[in-house]
Amino acid sequence: MSENVGISRRSVLKAIPLAVLLEASSGILERRRAVAAPARTGVRKRFPQPVAVRTSRAVPGRASEVLEQTLDVRFTDLAVPGYGLVTTRTYNGAIPGPTLKVRGGDTLRLTQINGLPPNQPFDGDHNRPHHLNSFNLHTHGLHVSPSGDADNVLREFAPRTADEVDAGAPEPQYVTTVEVPADHPAGTHWYHPHLHGATAVQIVGGMAGVLIVEGDIDEVPEVKAAADIVVCINELRLKDGKVPDFTSGGALTAVPPTLTVNGEVNPTIRLRPGEVQRWRLVAATAFTALPLRLTGDGQNLTFHQIAQDGVTFPATVAADTVSLAMGNRADVLVRGGDPGRYELRADGVSESLMTVEVTGEPVEPPMDLPTALPAGKPFLDENEIANPDADREVVFHVDPRAFDGPFPNAFRVLGTNATPAADPDGDLTRDPAYGLFDPGYVNHALPLDTVERWTVRTDETRPAFNHPFHLHTNHVLVTHRNGERVDPPVWQDTVGLAGGEPGDKVTFLVRYEDFTGRTVAHCHQLQHEDLGMMQTVEYVDPRQRGR
Repeated sequence: MSENVGISRRSVLKAIPLAVLLEASSGILERRRAVAAPARTGVRKRFPQPVAVRTSRAVPGRASEVLEQTLDVRFTDLAVPGYGLVTTRTYNGAIPGPTLKVRGGDTLRLTQINGLPPNQPFDGDHNRPHHLNSFNLHTHGLHVSPSGDADNVLREFAPRTADEVDAGAPEPQYVTTVEVPADHPAGTHWYHPHLHGATAVQIVGGMAGVLIVEGDIDEVPEVKAAADIVVCINELRLKDGKVPDFTSGGALTAVPPTLTVNGEVNPTIRLRPGEVQRWRLVAATAFTALPLRLTGDGQNLTFHQIAQDGVTFPATVAADTVSLAMGNRADVLVRGGDPGRYELRADGVSESLMTVEVTGEPVEPPMDLPTALPAGKPFLDENEIANPDADREVVFHVDPRAFDGPFPNAFRVLGTNATPAADPDGDLTRDPAYGLFDPGYVNHALPLDTVERWTVRTDETRPAFNHPFHLHTNHVLVTHRNGERVDPPVWQDTVGLAGGEPGDKVTFLVRYEDFTGRTVAHCHQLQHEDLGMMQTVEYVDPRQRGR
């Protein structure tokens, strides 16, 4: 089936790089919800879906609602179909955690229980793995406050100490309250822990869940008619059924990834010829980029992409490949073609992620695809740039073998206002501070209601090495990739940057809107982030200066 509806495929692909089961808030044990799919044995199986939690409590005097949910975090013995038994940290005893659904204007109130063991003592470099049983919460992609008890990744949700365990103290609880703006775009996001020094270990153990803002795109007739299916791809790094101790730079990367879809290895979904399904693709990965394609029986099925990183396109984009860097999301419509067996595969990954059986009675006439969509965000104009001569530059740079010990590589963020060197006159390739994350140093002060232009690049030479750039709180509008204009531009919150000769370079515009406070920008290869490839940004209100 060959279709080309709306925006050209080529223009958008330039912007997107190639490179338990306890619902604790109610106390009710639930199995994952599922979409019908045939098993290869001929016995119908169910395609796994994470438990979905919608807003459920009205608040007197306001039209919006509150979603109250408990996320219980502890080590869980969990059977992963297609892999076996694992022992790992989970949300509510499942991989992924529950899917949270809100609408603009709603409040998301999450009570998180830390049932993990006490942390091991640590008094070393903060850019080394530590406090692996502490966490916090990042609502990745939401445009919400980064301060207080909202999307604040500078908090720490610590477990009990050994003395508290001995004394029988209760497990600590921490509350995250997120006010979703009334005009927040509808789209697909995800949540995960983001405590510096512990992020990679926790995400490769499966701590992640999908977060959906419902709204106008869901009411488009052709979209509404399609089955709405979460496809959360988790990257597990498991050795002997558990995440290995993060004691060296190669401890996690040397372990082959186990990629699951909604907690199973290569599950099967059924699609009738002519039927359209909406897949919410979520790359809940820490190390692995996913250039995705649907292939089988000598042909491909087409992705009809309708959104990137939670922002709806103005029109559908038909493509053979949808490329997701670590943390990206894409909403796609898939229509069943000729009967047969297809596979969702990622270039560079040896195993199929998911099997698609196109079978059954054809849908006649075939279900329609939309030709126009309610664009999620208006584009920015380069004429709005506050200071055209003052671009910010970010360079992801690695100095190999810079340090002694088990973590020899220095993962630096250079460019505009890089973290100062400990010894500016010394050898910067071996400096223990230069370009590395310093929680006490603000790398970028970003004034509200200002449009700026950033250029972000990697000087990594290996094409397979990806340094995705992620800015918290505000989406960015990618206008150029490797010097070529992206037409139309694409909104993203995470931008993949593959290495090469030279490595990838992107230019984007960003307006800092609505919220003040400190948060971060970083490489979303999460081991690199834990080891220092991160900067502090502070959104400031210029009207408050000098008061």
